Amino acid sequence: MPKRPPPPACPGHGLSRSGPSPDALRSPQPAATVSTLDLAQRERHAMTQPSHPHAARVIAVTIAAAVGGFLFGFDSSVINGAVDSIQDHFALGSFVTGFTVAIALLGCAAGAGFAGRLADSWGRKRVMVLGAVLFIASSIGSGLAFSLWDLMLWRVIGGLGIGIASVIAPTYISEIAPAAYRGALASMQQLAITVGIFAALLSDALLQNAAGGPANILWWGHEAWRWMFLVGVIPAACYGVLAMLIPESPRYLVRKHLDDEAGRVLAEFGGELEPGIRVAEIRLTLREEARSSLADIRGTAFGLHPVVWVGIGMAILQQFVGINAIFYYSTTLWRSVGFSESQSFATSVITSIINVAMTFVAILFVDRIGRRKLLLAGSIGMFVGLVLAAVAFSQQVGSGKDVSLPSPWGQLALVGANLFVVFFAATWGPVMWVMLGEMFPNRMRAVAMGVCTAANWLANFAVTLAFPPLSEHVGLWLVYGIFALFAGLSYFFVRASVPETKGMQLEDMDRLGEASPAR
Repeated sequence: MPKRPPPPACPGHGLSRSGPSPDALRSPQPAATVSTLDLAQRERHAMTQPSHPHAARVIAVTIAAAVGGFLFGFDSSVINGAVDSIQDHFALGSFVTGFTVAIALLGCAAGAGFAGRLADSWGRKRVMVLGAVLFIASSIGSGLAFSLWDLMLWRVIGGLGIGIASVIAPTYISEIAPAAYRGALASMQQLAITVGIFAALLSDALLQNAAGGPANILWWGHEAWRWMFLVGVIPAACYGVLAMLIPESPRYLVRKHLDDEAGRVLAEFGGELEPGIRVAEIRLTLREEARSSLADIRGTAFGLHPVVWVGIGMAILQQFVGINAIFYYSTTLWRSVGFSESQSFATSVITSIINVAMTFVAILFVDRIGRRKLLLAGSIGMFVGLVLAAVAFSQQVGSGKDVSLPSPWGQLALVGANLFVVFFAATWGPVMWVMLGEMFPNRMRAVAMGVCTAANWLANFAVTLAFPPLSEHVGLWLVYGIFALFAGLSYFFVRASVPETKGMQLEDMDRLGEASPAR
């Protein structure tokens, strides 16, 4: 680690809160040049359309960086097929089972907490490689775990890697993408997450089918559930290799005073016609963010600036609608209402395919109709799907492991759960992260993004931990009813508080701090 204080945070997602470095204070002062850019010129830059070669390059590096999102999704759902076998193998109760699943999220929160500062010092690429190494270690350790505490330790280590990827991948994408395409390209991160979820559930299904059950021996004396973790080495290794091949972030290069290299990246991958002007704008923004601290997010609304509360609210609501109750526990969920083991795995895979397909809706429309309209539509659709699922689960008959959903309630539960996934994947899944990367003024973006990311991980942890005991003691119908309540609240929250950020440069978000949402 460098002995000097780390450089200031990057626009969008960095979490560093340090002051300006001595080098930054001695850097050239381009403020006059940037300040003379009139509004028309800035709008021209904002809507610069890269040529096809530039578009192909930026899409390629976006896909490479988004493999970090793939690991996020893979880690989130790989335990889905293993959770029942882990519970039986280690003789766990419902609360400890939930904690074993959720503990990785504590590592995610920690990894997200230091990823921005580390990326400011090491660079985005090196930190991506670190995340890949941590996930490789976690995959091997979890697959070969000899005790519950051993498994939990490796889950936390994997969480560190996923937390790093969850911050660095969208940061890198937003920093290298042209403004006109930034929403769609930033949504690639969520698409990669959904593909990772699908890959994990598909591999779980294939491995358990090959062994005749997740608890049965498959290869080399190891049960199938252990191989579900071990196969994670493959995508993690690919991520590490790809991270070494992509160019460094232009904002990191400007911070290190490598302006010529930053201009080359902006021209070749972003299609910038005048990269020197963009470099000057970036340097000015970095100087503003060098003064960023916790004081910048303070305000009169219960101690925080109102726009920070908007970000926190979005981050929490995205998790409190219960999406990860489906993708962490779907196999267990469907078995609990009478589906066979093979039917439960197949249903989980189908749900993950829907999740992937509908994420393309966000990619296609986020820069066309706007972030806010997608969120509003998503809230309505999620509410309807969750209400249908809650009504269906209220008709569960039997007790203990001998339960079922009589026709047509089993079919209704499937329709409701998958309708919820359709609307989440097309709206709140990707769009919330796009919004958090864009909506904060420069002076507070680094700190505010860190606070909101932490809120999202903690909400995820709470839902993941609480779902098994709540399902067992109060019933699935009430749990899904609570999720539906939060989906309904999300609609009114967006209408009242969430601004539109479509088509704006990262450097032009300051006015949102005082703006009210578009009606």
